[in-house]
Amino acid sequence: MTKLQQPSRRHFIQSSAVVGGTLFTGGLFVGCAMMADKGPMARGLPPSASAAGSMPNAWVKVGTDNAVTIICARVEMGQGTFTSMPMLVAEELEVDITKVRVEMAPAGEPYTNTMIGGQLTGGSTSVREAYDRLRVAGAQARMLLVAAAAEQWKVDPSACKVADAVITGPSGQKLTYGAVAEAASKLTPVKEPKLKDPKDFKLLGKWVPRLDTPAKVDGSAEFGIDVKLPGMLYAALAQCPVIGGKPVSFDGAQAKGMPGVKNVVQISDGVAVVADTYWHARKALETVKVTWNEGPGKGLSSAGVDAALKAASSKPAAEFRKTGNFEAGYGAAARKVEATYELPFLSHAPLEPMNFTADVRKDSCLLYGPSQFQQAAVGTAAAITGLKPEQITMRTTFLGGGFGRRIDFDFIAQAIEVSKAVGAPVKLLWSREDDMKHDFYRPISRHTLSAGLDAGGMPTAVKVHLTSPSVTQRLFAAFVKDGLDPFMTEAAVMPYDIPNQLGQVVIHDTGLRVGYWRSVSHALNVFANESFIDELAAAAGKDPVAYRQALLTKEPRYLKVLATAAEKSGWGTPAPAGRSRGVAVMEGYGTYLAMVSEVSVTGKDIRVHKVTIAADVGSMVNANIVAQQIEGSIIFGLSAALFGEITLKDGVVEQSNFHDYPVVRMNESPVIEVHMIPSTEKPGGIGEPNTALIAPSVGNAVFAATKQRLRKLPFRLA
Repeated sequence: MTKLQQPSRRHFIQSSAVVGGTLFTGGLFVGCAMMADKGPMARGLPPSASAAGSMPNAWVKVGTDNAVTIICARVEMGQGTFTSMPMLVAEELEVDITKVRVEMAPAGEPYTNTMIGGQLTGGSTSVREAYDRLRVAGAQARMLLVAAAAEQWKVDPSACKVADAVITGPSGQKLTYGAVAEAASKLTPVKEPKLKDPKDFKLLGKWVPRLDTPAKVDGSAEFGIDVKLPGMLYAALAQCPVIGGKPVSFDGAQAKGMPGVKNVVQISDGVAVVADTYWHARKALETVKVTWNEGPGKGLSSAGVDAALKAASSKPAAEFRKTGNFEAGYGAAARKVEATYELPFLSHAPLEPMNFTADVRKDSCLLYGPSQFQQAAVGTAAAITGLKPEQITMRTTFLGGGFGRRIDFDFIAQAIEVSKAVGAPVKLLWSREDDMKHDFYRPISRHTLSAGLDAGGMPTAVKVHLTSPSVTQRLFAAFVKDGLDPFMTEAAVMPYDIPNQLGQVVIHDTGLRVGYWRSVSHALNVFANESFIDELAAAAGKDPVAYRQALLTKEPRYLKVLATAAEKSGWGTPAPAGRSRGVAVMEGYGTYLAMVSEVSVTGKDIRVHKVTIAADVGSMVNANIVAQQIEGSIIFGLSAALFGEITLKDGVVEQSNFHDYPVVRMNESPVIEVHMIPSTEKPGGIGEPNTALIAPSVGNAVFAATKQRLRKLPFRLA
């Protein structure tokens, strides 16, 4: 790897060695016909997906009964993959999307995320990675089916037409896909099929209802918390109050005598009560007395962590950006501006707490539950059980929220250990308190920005200096080289045309475990950068929108979204009485965004009334899902901006539930107005970036209202 600053996500995982004995490798299997499902991959597929007489490839299976089943390689955690992924296949396959069955892919190389390198859902990669790949799969399947029909009719395939899973020949003869599925499965697919012209799209870019909504409404959708297996037991787990602590010994005598309790077992990082129901396990757990080795985390406190982070910021830094000569530009500036921004640890807090079901047997292991990272789950099971990966089956359910938390696999390892210890299938369930107090938290960070302005108030030099823990160093230490973690510096480089720029980073381990959180480091860096550029506009006495536009003349996509958001929000006209507006822009995961927030401030209370957003997501798959993701990520990010904070006392996380880690309620939610910019650019990600943009736009609006600059999250007015 020659350019550490610009790695591909595929190279990121491939370069990061082995997790649980499984090497992450890439591979493109879209064009490979998978004639017969044999081995562990087939055992992970539902029966309908591996039925005899089907015409399969890695993504689409057409049964002789004309049933079309699309295999979804990316998990469904609310972001719409069970609709957007099938749409990509169905568009080229020419089938009615409402008649398509969707099934979750098993663990296996054909389902590797080629942007990341492992079978992982995250980084807003689902549509970006699948856009061409799944369209090719659909086109290949269609061409095979047409070729089989044409061979039967002894006609040229080009003389045939397809519509709604029916092939029509030149003389009006008709065959369903199912009628030729078996014959098609014996043909060789075309490697590079011709794809549709976007002007001919019937599905892509349209407002299509979600396919998973009915099941989620009627209760038939299976989440991890719903899993049931014959003979399954339930486990509740005591974990050390200090994260990282280990059990030394326990007294479970009283628990063993309570109703329904089958066993009490010690595992690597806790003590589990196993019973016939979760309630029996949870109640019995209250009587278990555990002696803990609390470890070094016992000494952590929020005040201590903050002080150490501040001290670390003065240590030698690694450079991730250097253009021009910052020192010269800054030294010659007519005016200098400097500001420091601070962001706290945050919990993922998905509505479905961590849970997982494992069934460990002598020669096999079934993993069943919610995970964003199936390969890590399989590798973990192999390491714990001693089984070979091919002896392990992974079944992934719907996820009741992920946000990056379910990339980690601590809860999966716990379920495996408990099942192995008791010799039965076990569903491990965490309580909400378990989930809040034993997270892998969004990293804390400290950003100091310095800028030199010319006589006209425009920036000629800017330095961004950030200090924060590295999630990548924890998960994939080999990839962090020379003090640089590229996933700490997403959006850290300002998009503005400033001749002299310097970007520096210091990796500091605070002692509290950290994980990837929705939008990763965009949320940290965009808050600092977009707040600071607003400070520069204020120092120059210029309008914040006009100031940004003057610095983005070489960025047409930025200019378009900024102009749209400004116009639609009424920027430049008086806001409603008692309200003020703030603006922010960003690019994240290939999507360009501009946001205007309209707020009022009463005493110390900040109320966000309206958010106007313009989004250029490139080529869009489903306008309905794009709007949903924009709305959801804004509420997610607003909750963090107004309320979110994880604090420590004596090594223990102080927050435990939504009463002291609140989220935005319905009566606190703003009106969200979404404006999508038509685009033919490559698809961008939309599930995450808006999370990062809401905080600076609200903070800038608060400044417009009060002239008080809030540089620390969550927002608290003096």
